[in-house]
Amino acid sequence: MKQYYFVFCQDAVLVCRQEDGTYSVPIQEEPPTPLQPWTNVFDITPMADGTPVKAYSVDSPVSPETTGLNLSDNRTPEMVPLRQSYYKLPTEQYLKGGKCRELLYWDHETHYCGICGGSMKMHTNISKHCTQCGKEVWPQLATAVIALIHRGDEVLLVRARNFRSDFYGLVAGFVETGETLEEAIAREAMEETGISIGNIRYFASQPWPYPCGLMVGFNADYTGGSLHLQHTELSTAGWFRRDNLPKLPEKLSIARRLIDAWLGER
Repeated sequence: MKQYYFVFCQDAVLVCRQEDGTYSVPIQEEPPTPLQPWTNVFDITPMADGTPVKAYSVDSPVSPETTGLNLSDNRTPEMVPLRQSYYKLPTEQYLKGGKCRELLYWDHETHYCGICGGSMKMHTNISKHCTQCGKEVWPQLATAVIALIHRGDEVLLVRARNFRSDFYGLVAGFVETGETLEEAIAREAMEETGISIGNIRYFASQPWPYPCGLMVGFNADYTGGSLHLQHTELSTAGWFRRDNLPKLPEKLSIARRLIDAWLGER
């Protein structure tokens, strides 16, 4: 039976270029690379059409010269960072690749028990138990919130210090213990920009496998205060209308989906 194989080397996934120029992860009966005795092959939830999915990691990037490479139809292999695979793979494959990457990252980070230091072994497809004390662990998500803040016909866009290019994004941050999602985004808005917000309303959520996150998006209304930036987090911020927008985030992000939805509200 043919299966989807998501093969990762760190954060890069193996994709194959088809003769028509499109891309796919390998879909075949056997693994596309040799498996080592220590290779942990994950059984992932199937694709929407029921096709099985497997995922595993390799120590070195796959190339046409990789020893023992087994790709059907002589397709050309490439290793692509997961973020960039959004622009090459079909959406369902990109999303499934994110799930695979999160599980492989979790597997790599949980070799030993955090209680007694014993070796951790797989117990189910998404859990491990300690061979010494029996402690069980599961993959965990870091939940973050993000909001498009409205003030009349303007929205607040910010440039974070850790952004790799000159685009502007939205106020965002991680949820702290004891907070609701709405409390978290209100706190982040006040901490980062000095403004208060209200009428916080859910927009959508998005898996964010960089490495193991869940982004929860909101729209919110400005209710008071003037901009006073938390300069350890933000380099600049401002209110923007539809006709004077700066460079926007990439299409793969929920930040861009929030902005695009606002742009389409005319």
